[in-house]
Amino acid sequence: MTRRSIPTAETLTVEFKSDRSVLSDDDLIEALICLANAEGGTLYLGVENDGRITGLHTSRPADLSGLVALVANRTVPRLQVDVQQLLQSNMRLAAITVPCSPEIIARSDGLVKRRRIGGNGQPECVPFLPHEYPSRRADFRLIDMSAEVMADATLNDFDNLQRARLRAVIASNPRSDKSLVGLSDEQLDGALSLTVTRNGQRFPTLLGLLLIGRTDSLQRLVPTHEVLFQVLDGTRVKVNEGSRAALIEIVEWLDLLSRGVNTEQEFNEGLFRIGVARVEVDALREAINNALVHRDYARRGPVRVCWQKHDLIISNPGGFVDGVNLGNLLTTEPRPRNPALADAFKRLGLVDRTGRGVDLIYTGLLRFGRPAPDYSQSMSDLVKISISIEPADLAFVRMVLDEEARQNGHLPVETLLVLTALRESRRLSGEALSAHLQCTPSHTIKLLEPLAESGLIQAHGVGRGRQYTLSPLVYKKLGQGVAYTRQAGFDELQQVELIRNLVRQQKRIKREDVIALCRLSPRQASHKLDQMVASGVLERQGKKRGTYYTLAASQLPLKNT
Repeated sequence: MTRRSIPTAETLTVEFKSDRSVLSDDDLIEALICLANAEGGTLYLGVENDGRITGLHTSRPADLSGLVALVANRTVPRLQVDVQQLLQSNMRLAAITVPCSPEIIARSDGLVKRRRIGGNGQPECVPFLPHEYPSRRADFRLIDMSAEVMADATLNDFDNLQRARLRAVIASNPRSDKSLVGLSDEQLDGALSLTVTRNGQRFPTLLGLLLIGRTDSLQRLVPTHEVLFQVLDGTRVKVNEGSRAALIEIVEWLDLLSRGVNTEQEFNEGLFRIGVARVEVDALREAINNALVHRDYARRGPVRVCWQKHDLIISNPGGFVDGVNLGNLLTTEPRPRNPALADAFKRLGLVDRTGRGVDLIYTGLLRFGRPAPDYSQSMSDLVKISISIEPADLAFVRMVLDEEARQNGHLPVETLLVLTALRESRRLSGEALSAHLQCTPSHTIKLLEPLAESGLIQAHGVGRGRQYTLSPLVYKKLGQGVAYTRQAGFDELQQVELIRNLVRQQKRIKREDVIALCRLSPRQASHKLDQMVASGVLERQGKKRGTYYTLAASQLPLKNT
């Protein structure tokens, strides 16, 4: 029996169940399959809904291992759980940990439920309906819905006008796969997985309908497909247009509408006049097309592109697929929900061919001194990205352009993330920067040291206490030389005061004490001590390895006479 703190409230992954009247096996299994069919989590048996601990019923055996067998025997497929007995306020509890299951778990009598956050913001257990199963399987990449043959669809549901648009994109887009040029309709459909051939007959896939389907066919066969474009001025709606046309048309439609909103901010750089859009064009296209590619076409709700006063919101039904979360968007391998659709968009040149479109979105914002895209409002059934459209930081733009000219190439997204984080927070440790870079601290250090050597950032201290700031040169280019001087001056005064207090406490100190206290290198510590001796704060005693330091007579407190 162990002691550990338990959550104070229920969440999507935390469930409380009272056992004062002995929770029935049916109710227990129902609650566990709800968790398994959502994101997994822990059920605390012996806790009321409001978080009060009332403990297990006295009839519960001392050994709770039988619950593991009970759950496995009463679920299909068999659900494996972990059961721990806890002691809280001298009462027994059971913590039953449930894994997130890629397969849909049912109670042995056929009951299938899932856990979700209800309209009141509280978790609830609701029926898991058959039409929702494909979304669950797609989240775990067990099926590719976009490659599935559409029931009741025929080749007559394809639109010749949309097919002409498709061929025009292939021919005109410099990033498209030119091996597609010159293919017959049947060959092109096969190459892009728009159709599947069975027994010599071709059948449209969901991808085929989405790309080149007739609008009336899409409304009938794919009723979930919808895209909204909105422009808001506070609470006033300036533009509110929707479309259910084929994606090849919608991509052009969204691009055209966005041009009227995505105005440019101009500045002069030498003899050149440079235009900086509210959102860099390639980043904007990538963000919009990613939403079209990665949406869950089994869920109702539109892909939404909404221009507001200060930001651009792009959202799509369907949460992140399994293995993708807010903490690894920049580092995880590409995991498209609709692989066939994603591949088609890549071959058409509509999204990044490497599958690292998120990097392109980040870079398109950070290069112009704007914050990184914000995905924090995403939920289990919705991905939502907020992009700042505030005016660009022209001083930052100039600094980036100068550095890119010096390096003869674009700055990588990791460098831009570091520069942006330090510009906003002034001073960060390697561990703090690793959160911004979404990588391990050790890998972060490998990225930071070359930046320090190149003069973009400056390192302070050694070991685990090592911290980083923008370099004096970067602060100067940003027109913030005073800010650097103020920060450096504060560090100087802080270190002096720390050393002075240590000498007062210990009467004498050595260089090793200063290295440990101020997180300085041996050379930096020696320099600091020499400065304090020269300024009359300390006196040097002894020689070589026996050297130590005491407070100068002028720093000692006056004695009462």
